Formats: sequence, C-alpha cells, structure tokens
Amino acid sequence: GDILDGYLRTDGVWILTRNKQFYKTNNEKECAEKCEAERNFICRAFLFTRKTLQCLTLADNSKMTVTFNSTDAVLYEKKVYLLQCKKGIGMDYRGTEAKTQRGIICQKWAEKTPHNPKYTPEKYPYAGLDENYCRNPDGDENGPWCYTTDPATRFDYCRIPECESHCMQCNGEDYHGEVSQTESGLKCQRWDAQEPHMHAFTPKHFPEKDLKMNYCRNPDGELRPWCFTTSPSKRWEYCNIPSCTTHPPTSGLGSQCLSGKGEDYRGRIAVTELGNACQHWNTQFPHRHGWIPDRYPCKGLEENFCRNPDGEKRPWCYTVNSSVRWEYCAIPSCEGTEQGIAGMNVPAQVPLPEECYRGKGQSYRGTASFTVSGKKCQAWNSMFPHRHEKTPDRFPNADLRENYCRNPDGDNSPWCFTTDPSVTWEYCSLQRCDAYTRE
Repeated sequence: GDILDGYLRTDGVWILTRNKQFYKTNNEKECAEKCEAERNFICRAFLFTRKTLQCLTLADNSKMTVTFNSTDAVLYEKKVYLLQCKKGIGMDYRGTEAKTQRGIICQKWAEKTPHNPKYTPEKYPYAGLDENYCRNPDGDENGPWCYTTDPATRFDYCRIPECESHCMQCNGEDYHGEVSQTESGLKCQRWDAQEPHMHAFTPKHFPEKDLKMNYCRNPDGELRPWCFTTSPSKRWEYCNIPSCTTHPPTSGLGSQCLSGKGEDYRGRIAVTELGNACQHWNTQFPHRHGWIPDRYPCKGLEENFCRNPDGEKRPWCYTVNSSVRWEYCAIPSCEGTEQGIAGMNVPAQVPLPEECYRGKGQSYRGTASFTVSGKKCQAWNSMFPHRHEKTPDRFPNADLRENYCRNPDGDNSPWCFTTDPSVTWEYCSLQRCDAYTRE
C-alpha cells in the first residue's frame, strides 16, 4: 500500500519538539521515507510545508507536546503511536500509558533505579522502549507491562484495552468498526455522498475521523456513533454499537497540568481564572447543561474539577455564580513546556492571539468562538444545528477554521452561526482594536 496509509494527516497544524531533523524533499511521500529511515531518534511524526517543500521528522506527536495553527503545514503522525489499545498480547503496542493496573508510575526503561532492568532500549532497540511507557518486549502472554517506581514491586502489568472493532470505548469517538446501519435498521448514507442528505461531514473536511464508506462514526462528540441514513425522511440516527467489556484507557502523561488544549487534564483545580467556584458536573443548578458524567464516562467529569470535554481552547467549568454560566480555568503548564517553547523555532505562520478586530474584521484571524450573548459558535464546516452556505470551500480566503468568529461576507463585524437551534447567527463578543487605545 501507500507509505502514507500508516499516517494520520492533519492540515494546518505545527507541532513543537526539540528532537527534529530538517530535510529538503519534493513531496509528502519522500518526507515519509525520511521518517521511516530516521536513525537519530524514533520518528513518530513528520511535518511537511507545501510552499517551501521543507520536511521535518519529529520525535514527538500531538499526544506528547503542544501544537499550533500553521496555514502552510501538514502534520503526519504514525498511527501506531496514536493507538491507545492493544492487539493480542500487545507486542506492537506503542501507546503512552505509563501506569500499572494498580496505578503505580512506571520506571523509565533507560534508568536503573529503583530496579536494574533486563530489558533496555540498547538491548532491544526495536521494542519501543522509550520513556516509561508500557510495553511487551518479551512477548508476555499477559500483555504490556513495565518496571515500576515502587522499590517493593519490580514490575507489574498495565491495563491496556483491546482494539475491539465490534464494540466501542467511551462514546465511540475512536470506533473504527464496520457497522453500517442505524439502531432502527436503516442503511447508512456514505459519508462522501450528499444524497439524500446534504452535510459537511465529508472525508475531505474531517480526514482524521476515519469517515470510510458508510460506516457508523462519531466525528462530533455525540453520545455514541451515528450516521446519516438513506431514508429521505430520517436525516440521521444513532447506531447500535455495544460498549466494550474492557476498561477504557486511563489518562496519560501530563494529566495534572496543562498540555495542548488540556483535554487530558485530570487535576483537581475547581475554581475559574476569575475566582468563581465551579459547579458540580452532576448537578443542573444554577446552570442546566448536557455534560452529564454518566453520559460521557471518559471525559473525567468528576466532582466540580475543571475539564475540557468539548475541545475548547483550555479547561473550563460551569460556575456557581448564576449570572456567569461558564469560565476558563487557570491551569499551570506542564513542566518544561514554557521553557521548551522559548527554546524552539516557532514557524512564522503561527498566528499570535487576537482579541480585537480592525475595520469590519474581515482580516480577523483570532480564536474567539462566542457571541455577544454568550452562545457558542457552530463550526463553519458543520450543518448542525443550522444549514448554511458559508463553508470553507465556498470562502477559501476567509479562514473559516473550526468555530472561530469570522467575517466572510463583509458584515459590520466578525460573527458566527450559533449552536443554539433557536438563534441562527450573532455578532461575536469582540471589540475593535482602537477601543483598547482610548483613555
């Protein structure tokens, strides 16, 4: 097959890492060949820039470090290093679980304390013995294991779920099975088709969501996998995918601090950055909401701790203040992140945060995603809950990324469609830049 089949492609993303190598290549395939042949480190991903034809092989992937928006870049990550489940006894498992089944932190494979290891990266260079991740270098029938940081316990097994294609973990966001009919028996519409239902969930728009054929998927964080149906009278419906019997993967590295958008943050901070106490996730007062812990078992919605279940810019929570529905939380960055960013070459394409707009805001490229009344913006390539024609394909120069406020049609200021079914669109909660310079 194609060498790129083993990689997950993400457009417009730059990844920061100290361990990288620069190459001049003509295309992505040549860059992938450089990654496969890399001997300076384990190559888990590569970046390719279309304009400069620059290839960067990387030791890290998006699960291990921070990412930035970068218009010209394409990130390719080796799928094997993104997979958080095991096949069989897991000899090829390359995920980032680093705790044993009893919760003990794993010892790094290259270290000799508290246990002197038999299996080391030098002796077993192809066993993936990097960091302190669970591995199975000796083909143990009980699956991946690690030496532990507990002097009284030399090694222990890790709890790694099976890659079961016939069942789903959590809410099925990683389901890759081949069920193609809904729970009521309707046949699913192909994701690359627009009949009988027009939609924006195409493989082109969501290359990382595995929208193959007409298989049930969960590309938008719904309760479980679903599909558009081939019945003109039924737009979409959930699929009947059973839950896996094995435990879902536990949160990985950096869970007590902020890494990336903080979707893996599992710390105990429960107050917003402006000092408001957080509302418990399992309560509906003072704010009613849909993030109910039982519905989303893998989002870490415990107590009233700050979390990021919906891919926001960083962890947040509903507040106990009835006049403030939600706010972001101040989560400390993971150790070394700030120093790491300072010591790395950030590409010129990475935009600085913008909190204001100039003129009518047609050049605004910030990441604000809420309206003047506090409603969350609908993604531009989504047709839920509002169908529209302001798509990235129709307005290629308007930077209609994610659900960020934009002004593609020359309106008075940046705006967006809202996620409130009763309100189609609103202007965004942004000020003109000259408002900040007034006394």
